[in-house]
Amino acid sequence: MIVSVLRRVRRTVPTLALACAAALALPLQAEEAAAVRPKADAAKGQAIASAVCAACHNADGNSVIPVNPRLAGLPAEYIYKQLVDLARKPDDSQRRENAVMGAFASQLSDDDRRNVAAWFSSQTPKPGVAQSKEEAEAGARLYRTGVPERAVPACAGCHGPTGAGLPVVYPRLAGQHPDYAEAQLKAFRDGTRRNYAPMSAIAARLSEGEMKALSQYVSGLRAQ
Repeated sequence: MIVSVLRRVRRTVPTLALACAAALALPLQAEEAAAVRPKADAAKGQAIASAVCAACHNADGNSVIPVNPRLAGLPAEYIYKQLVDLARKPDDSQRRENAVMGAFASQLSDDDRRNVAAWFSSQTPKPGVAQSKEEAEAGARLYRTGVPERAVPACAGCHGPTGAGLPVVYPRLAGQHPDYAEAQLKAFRDGTRRNYAPMSAIAARLSEGEMKALSQYVSGLRAQ
């Protein structure tokens, strides 16, 4: 038995080593790719935002329409990824479904997407306000501790205690419209938004009441 275990270990170690080496190479590859791309031009992004995006998101990304997200202050990498996913072909498993935004995003060049993302990311987000104190208080508990018995992690673990988010992967939640935030949780749960598998799994374990409570809480968060 010991011999067979050792053989399995010897077979596994090279595979693990290769996997670790590949993981360590990812940041370097990302840096090299970024060096090849021209630097995003926020001024060009402003021109596009004013002409195309302002009607729904405001020219500075501080949408006043509850169902349209506030984009100001979101990480540029995150905004860019959403534009790419919205423009994907219908049969692409990473496609983000939204007929209106899909039409807009597909008309933008890759540079346009980066420029728009740079513009909105550079804007100062305006604070939001929770509409329900009771729901916000319930949402605070969920946000900070999650629901361990249902394998729901604390939102603060990824999005930060103040909802500031983490560039590239996790978006800013502080001040987001509660209607929009709730709609996205439902979309992740229902599979109509499938461009980030971990959120789909988490949303599937939340009740609609919990989604509403979390959405109310994050709308009132203040992040620098």
